[in-house]
Amino acid sequence: MDALNQTRVIEFVSLGLTENWVLEVLFSVAFSITYVLTLLGNTLIIVTIVFSLCLHTPMYFFLSNLSFIDICHSSVTVPKMLKGLLLEKKTISFDNCITQLFSLHLFACAEIFLLTIMAYDRYGVCSTALSQCDEHQVCVQLAFALWLGGTVHSLAQTFLTIRLPYCGPNIIDSYFCNVPPVIKLVCTDTYLMGMLIVSNSGTVSLTCFLALVTSYTVILVSLRKQSAEGCRKALSTCSAHFMVVGFFFGPCIFLYTWADTSFSMDKVVSVFYTVVTPQPNPLIYTLRKEEVKSAIKHLRQKQVFSGSQAHNGFGVTSIIMDISLTRQRK
Repeated sequence: MDALNQTRVIEFVSLGLTENWVLEVLFSVAFSITYVLTLLGNTLIIVTIVFSLCLHTPMYFFLSNLSFIDICHSSVTVPKMLKGLLLEKKTISFDNCITQLFSLHLFACAEIFLLTIMAYDRYGVCSTALSQCDEHQVCVQLAFALWLGGTVHSLAQTFLTIRLPYCGPNIIDSYFCNVPPVIKLVCTDTYLMGMLIVSNSGTVSLTCFLALVTSYTVILVSLRKQSAEGCRKALSTCSAHFMVVGFFFGPCIFLYTWADTSFSMDKVVSVFYTVVTPQPNPLIYTLRKEEVKSAIKHLRQKQVFSGSQAHNGFGVTSIIMDISLTRQRK
């Protein structure tokens, strides 16, 4: 409680990405387009999976969770960053800064755990478990576990950070509140506490990344028994997935294991996993799949047909009723 009583800073001033107004305009346009595409692509995936019975499988259950996390992960930092690019003075209150820090670690850690679960599901670990008991029950338990793990990790990071005394300065050389730039503003020696906080995130990221590498290595080794065409398709899928994993895990590991890097490099790396990575995820993981394309086309045809019957919002109701009737027939 003593540390909390010493907290005098009521707001932080962010230096943003750059002070060049030309770059600010270019960044605001580019990141606005990227953010909109992220929202549209991931929302399309969630709606398609929810309303398509053929996609009610463990794999698509986790992919819908991934889309939800990507939307939340981007929304934690991008809107505030876009606002900062348009304003001369970029400020954030202490409470909002801590809230942003908590949310960022929650969704980032949840995505790390989810990507790890999905990788081992491809290897067959989860498939074995699903064959022994109820699929829905196992999926829900795994989803609960990854969200619980993300919450515990985020609470630990937030608690350790908020306990430190902040009496000035209050300038963050970043475009969002994250642990490394925030704890540099503490007005006392926090080397040990800082190492504990940073190593916590670094250990989670590095451990899960090594687990992912192991999983994909086993998959690639097992491909030797497949046909040439099967190997080609599997390699294409795994390489695309691993590229996304690298874009997401790489910046996390970089930020939390090389703490002595320059702030400019930190900003460039941070943009990758807060802005860039969530945008291609829908295309790489889901929208390229034929069953998803077919489901989207089917839903669109239903919507058009229902729209010709009514114009007062009964289109969605028709889809829901259709799904209910299909379930009853089954």
